[in-house]
Amino acid sequence: MPVKLSLSSLKQTHWHEYLIRFVLGGAATVLAGLIGKQFGTSVGGLFLALPAIFCASATLIDRHERRKKERVALNGGRRGPQAAALDAAGPGLGSIGLAAFAAVFYLTIPASVAVAFAVALVAWGTVAVSMWWLRRKLRVVRHQRQHDHASANRLAS
Repeated sequence: MPVKLSLSSLKQTHWHEYLIRFVLGGAATVLAGLIGKQFGTSVGGLFLALPAIFCASATLIDRHERRKKERVALNGGRRGPQAAALDAAGPGLGSIGLAAFAAVFYLTIPASVAVAFAVALVAWGTVAVSMWWLRRKLRVVRHQRQHDHASANRLAS
């Protein structure tokens, strides 16, 4: 299944939900700036990497999925947290790619800033996509094993 962009979820989000994300993201940025001013830019930069809107996004995704299930008279109590967890995997995998970017940039910057940036960008993209692919493959293998195990249990019964 190829990666694709879907803008349909933009229609499901209310304006006040965007406002919540904007305010939380801005507050986290201000907090990182204050920490940087107090403890230095290296420490402040670590806090700037904080996924400021993650909590708001996870909560909103959970709520949207629950509403969708309730509209068709189903309980969304399980689907909401699952959708939020799936959404949380993206930033986690992207963070591994970001760590690869930082390491490659640090190691190659003595040669040239432009070359270091280009090589680090390729490393980030390669690692992030590889992590996504690996996660997907492991999910498929785990799902197949669970299916095989359940089939074997039914045959034994």
